[in-house]
Amino acid sequence: MRIGILSDIHDHVWNLRAALAALQDVDALLVAGDLCSPFVIPILADGYLRGPIHVVFGNNDGDRYRMTQAAQGFEHVELHGEVYRGRIGGRDLVMNHFPGLADPMDDRRAHLIVSGHDHRFSVARTEAGGWRLDPGTLLGFAPLEGADVPATYLVYDSEEDRAYGFMLTGSERHGAAPSAVPYRP
Repeated sequence: MRIGILSDIHDHVWNLRAALAALQDVDALLVAGDLCSPFVIPILADGYLRGPIHVVFGNNDGDRYRMTQAAQGFEHVELHGEVYRGRIGGRDLVMNHFPGLADPMDDRRAHLIVSGHDHRFSVARTEAGGWRLDPGTLLGFAPLEGADVPATYLVYDSEEDRAYGFMLTGSERHGAAPSAVPYRP
């Protein structure tokens, strides 16, 4: 099973649409927070229909009431609050927005530990042989550094037990739709 992993969209609908177009062959989506506005939910849901979409809230998801209302209109979108624990592709996983909460999570109980928030792409093996995954940001900007960063996301393949990074290239501001290319920092 292939699982797409996104985080920190921050209303960047152009990059979200480009990532979703590239993720049409995955079996499920994980979204680690900071969608930001409720209007992102239908873009996410309409742009990916193949399987379930699991979403946790981040620190910039302010209108959770309207986000929840929007998600109720889509059977394949599940909002899990701040933490999602589940099993996808035969792998136990836990997802939340904050790496500070994800770091101490027991890697013997979850094969995949997914977080976002810091806008830093990270793929690392745990001591127990699982993965700590941060897809980076679809926004393409790191606020704490005040700098542009690559707009990135991940695909985890449960059969291969491997994670693959992708970066969006191009810019809608320059007349080119973003497209995805493999990414390794």
